[in-house]
Amino acid sequence: MTAGLASPPTTGGDQMALAAEQGRICALAAKGQRDLAERAAAYPDLFPARPFDPALFGNVAMAIAFGAPWCDLDQLRVTNRAVLWGFAVDWLVDHEARTRDEIDRLTAGCLAVAEGGRPAADDSLGRFLAELHDDLAAVPAYKTHGVVWRNELRTMLDAMAREWDWKQAAGTGALPTLDEYLANAANLACTVVNVVHWIHSDDRSTLAHLDALVAASDQVQRILRLVNDLASYERDKRWGDLNALMLVPERADVERQITDLVAYARELLDPLHETCPVQADYLARQIGFSSGFYRSTDFWGVL
Repeated sequence: MTAGLASPPTTGGDQMALAAEQGRICALAAKGQRDLAERAAAYPDLFPARPFDPALFGNVAMAIAFGAPWCDLDQLRVTNRAVLWGFAVDWLVDHEARTRDEIDRLTAGCLAVAEGGRPAADDSLGRFLAELHDDLAAVPAYKTHGVVWRNELRTMLDAMAREWDWKQAAGTGALPTLDEYLANAANLACTVVNVVHWIHSDDRSTLAHLDALVAASDQVQRILRLVNDLASYERDKRWGDLNALMLVPERADVERQITDLVAYARELLDPLHETCPVQADYLARQIGFSSGFYRSTDFWGVL
C-alpha cells in the first residue's frame, strides 16, 4: 500500500458506481456554477472579482448539489441564487457599510422588496432579491408559506446588523459571549436559504412539517457557524470579522460545543426522518458536507 493512502473501502464495481454518482453530482454543481457566474456578471457592482472569484461560485453550487443530489438544476437554481444573494448581503454589511444608518437602509430596502415592492434601478442588491422573490412567488406554496421566508429574511438581516454592532464595540472589549454569538447564527444565512429551498419545492409533506424543519435548520445553522469559524479563524482576523474562537479560552471549547450541538441536531432530525425523510437527509447532509469541506478551505476568495 502506498504510504499515506487509505485502502478503498469497497470493491472495484462499487467504486465505479460510487464515482459515477459523484460525477453526476459534480456535473450538477458545474451547471449551477455557470448559472451563478452569469447572475454575478449581471450585477458587477454587487460581485467584485475579489473576493467573488470563480471558486466561490463553484463552492456554493457544489455545497447545494451535494446537499440535495436528488434534485436537478431547475430545482436547485433558486436555492443556489439565494445563497449567492446572502453572500452579497454579508459582504455589503461586513465590509462595505460604514454606518449603522447604511445597514438600516439596506435592511428596509430588502424587506420592502420581499413584500413585493420594486427596487430602484441603481439598487443591485434589491434587484437581485426581486428576481428571487418573483421566482418564489410563482410557486403555489408561496401564498401560504411566503411569510416564513419573509420572517427568516428579517431574522438574517437583523443578525447581520447585530454582528456589525458587536464589531464596532470590539475595540472596547465588549464582545458577545459564545451563547450570544450562537443565538445570532442566522447571520450565516443558512435557514433562510433552506426555507427558500423548501417553499420552492412545493412539496406537501415538506410544507406540512415546515415549522419542525425550520427548528432543525436553526440547530444545523449553529453547527455550521462553528464549523465555519474553526476553518476561517485566520482569515477572520485579517478581515476584522468576529469568530467563535475569539470568544473562548481554547479551541477545544468550540469543538465540544459542536459535539453537543450535533447530538441535539440528531434528536431533532430523528422524528423528521419518519415524517419527511428527504428533507431530514438534506439537513444531515449539510452537516456532513460542511464538516468535510471546512477541513481545508472556506467559500470566500481572496481580497
